[in-house]
Amino acid sequence: MTEALHHRMYLLAYDETAKGPYDRSRTGLLVRAAVLTELALRGRLVESGDGGGVTVAGTGSTGDPVLDDVLREARGRGWKQLVRRRRRRTLTAVEDRLAVLGLVSLQPSRTGRGGRGGRGGLGGRRVTVSDPAALRAVHDRVSAVLHGDTPVHEFPAADTALSALAAAGRVRSVLSRREARVLRERVDACTSRLGALAPGLEKAVRGLNTTMIAAQGGMGGG
Repeated sequence: MTEALHHRMYLLAYDETAKGPYDRSRTGLLVRAAVLTELALRGRLVESGDGGGVTVAGTGSTGDPVLDDVLREARGRGWKQLVRRRRRRTLTAVEDRLAVLGLVSLQPSRTGRGGRGGRGGLGGRRVTVSDPAALRAVHDRVSAVLHGDTPVHEFPAADTALSALAAAGRVRSVLSRREARVLRERVDACTSRLGALAPGLEKAVRGLNTTMIAAQGGMGGG
């Protein structure tokens, strides 16, 4: 199974029936947030000053074209702006990268749709996960974080970040509405760990649902 946070986020949001993300608009924002978090975890994006601006640290390629593409546009922007920026392009690029890695296969779609509300196979593509075990593995790891008894701080930061993103995006295959209420403190603990990377990133993730509602209402930046 891939360890890259944005790859795992895509797999969490994948809907086998729809042959694509459960909600493409929401998944685009989640994948963008996961890319930014992955870069922060690698030390390639850091927060500058009190204004929440982002600075690129280090030089050279990350080895992942999706991460490299976001790095090129990140300097001087804020976390929330970067989550919203070019999210559709990033989502498609992640699908392409997963296909190169052999984790998914892409096929043309007759309708150009798949998933909810304009929201599955954008660009006339259907996505099939090549190894169903990869789907189960990523769900199992997030389930251990959110439903287990082990203190949140004992899990890898990437796993708690993924759990926070899935909860913020209200991915129902991860948390039902009832579970989101019951596990609110545990979700909050996962999200709070993002603040150790960058307070502005934590704030952007906490506001993801509001951003998603605005996106579905025609917000720019896609």
